[in-house]
Amino acid sequence: MKLYAHLFSSYCQKVLTALYENAIPFELRMLTPGDQQAAAEHAALWPLKRMPVLVDGGRTVVETSIIIEHLDLHHPGPVRLIPADARAALVVRMLDRFFDNYVMTPMQKIVLDGIRAREHRDPFGVAEARALLDTAYRWLDGAIAGRAWAAGDAFTLADCAAAPALFYADWAHAIGPTYGNVHAYRRRLLTRPSFARAVDEARPYRPLFPLGAPDRD
Repeated sequence: MKLYAHLFSSYCQKVLTALYENAIPFELRMLTPGDQQAAAEHAALWPLKRMPVLVDGGRTVVETSIIIEHLDLHHPGPVRLIPADARAALVVRMLDRFFDNYVMTPMQKIVLDGIRAREHRDPFGVAEARALLDTAYRWLDGAIAGRAWAAGDAFTLADCAAAPALFYADWAHAIGPTYGNVHAYRRRLLTRPSFARAVDEARPYRPLFPLGAPDRD
């Protein structure tokens, strides 16, 4: 398998965490500005040029949640990221959508606004994103009370989504001190070997963080 990705990308880390959870072998095709060959391969596979993209046996798989579902179906390991029970799987998929849509998306809105020239910035949109993150943190703090992982006792697709989402979101818009459950959950994610590996591999790229990476994590 080949994974077209960048180690510092939050969505790429979501898939890397899933790959590392079950020690699935793959070749990383690192998408960097200087590698025109990898960029051309990536564009040919997925003209929208979003990452990551997985190529498995001639099949091109896009969108992180679908990639992880593909891995769980075609390369199952000891950690099943999608529960076999359909009702439990719905909870996992809902939480995956929650982390992508209501944590990752507003976080990226704030980060990308920091890259823009000052005259093109969107203070109203950033304020909306910060408010959405506060609401998401508040909801999540209650939803995960008493749980080891997002959906219960097992590490799943939802946690693969949560790990980079909460990691970068706390950098972009700090998780409030009253949300103890969210802080504790984020710490557990950082100590999970699969995500800890993804974080460590991305450390050399921290100077790229537009808002300035904090001296922690």
